[in-house]
Amino acid sequence: MAGAPAGSEARLSALVSVRRRQIVALGLGGSALATAVLLAPLVGSTSISLGRVFDSTVPFADNLDAQIFFIARLPRVLSASLVGAALAASGVVFQALLRNPLADPFTLGISSGAALGVILTLTFGLSLGLAGVPAVSMASFAGSAGAVAIVYSLATVRRRGLSSNVLLLAGVTLNAFFSALILFVQYLSDFAETFRTVRWLMGNLDVASYTPIVVAAPLVGLAFFAFAWLPRALNLLTFGAESAATRGIDVLRIERLAFFSASLATGASVALGGPVGFVGIIVPHFVRLLAGTDHRVVLPASALVGGAFLIICDLGARTLLAPQELPVGIITAVLGGPFFLWLLVTKR
Repeated sequence: MAGAPAGSEARLSALVSVRRRQIVALGLGGSALATAVLLAPLVGSTSISLGRVFDSTVPFADNLDAQIFFIARLPRVLSASLVGAALAASGVVFQALLRNPLADPFTLGISSGAALGVILTLTFGLSLGLAGVPAVSMASFAGSAGAVAIVYSLATVRRRGLSSNVLLLAGVTLNAFFSALILFVQYLSDFAETFRTVRWLMGNLDVASYTPIVVAAPLVGLAFFAFAWLPRALNLLTFGAESAATRGIDVLRIERLAFFSASLATGASVALGGPVGFVGIIVPHFVRLLAGTDHRVVLPASALVGGAFLIICDLGARTLLAPQELPVGIITAVLGGPFFLWLLVTKR
């Protein structure tokens, strides 16, 4: 009889601790993201004033600061926040699904499938644009969707759930196969087409309008709606499928939800900003170092920190060699490569 109250008090204390960490992590991550979204558009080769940007007494057509803020820089900052949040959250989900701390959103061949779609479009001039959406974005999403369909069909061949080993092997195989096809298409293309594809493969957030953001945001929002149902199940899946099943988790349903939602977020982010690497590795592990391993904290905090992180990386890409701009994927690779090697050493 005395053990029940003690057990209840322990569970209540654990719940309070989780809630406290959630509030702190979300508060810090949300503050970092809001600050980055507000201040990043003010920085660039041309200095602008925040007060003049929102000066209602000056017509927009005559307000150069407002034009630079809302037309040239804000779409890029919003794209970075959306792509960073999607990739970081997807990284958390894939690491739990595959039970591999070094997994990232591109492990399963999604980025290489998207890249193949884009390169075919640019090289052969395929017209895939729809309702103002650029053909490159449509081709990217179509390629990533094809890669997801192939990996899923391979991983569920025995209809006993998703095999993490098969997912990894299929992803590695698809990456190699699609990369070979990409090299073959590049061999057939001319110099200008090859240059465009190589620049896209580096990751590029040079978004010139709000239309691609409006198209990608609902897809990412749908994925995040699915993410909201996952944290408790992901906590149990990290101990194995059998352990999760004994605690009342429908493992097959959760694995499917995690796989398709994370793939949807990854495909939408690649369509918007190209294959920006290492965000799904750096941010989740950084958040875990600060907030622990509970997915109820790590998943939402990673989304917020991921958005702020990619905004800062893109700011560096715009300013380090100004007026020349670097692809943001170079900045994330420079930061992520050493971090990935450090993870390999410490997690081996």
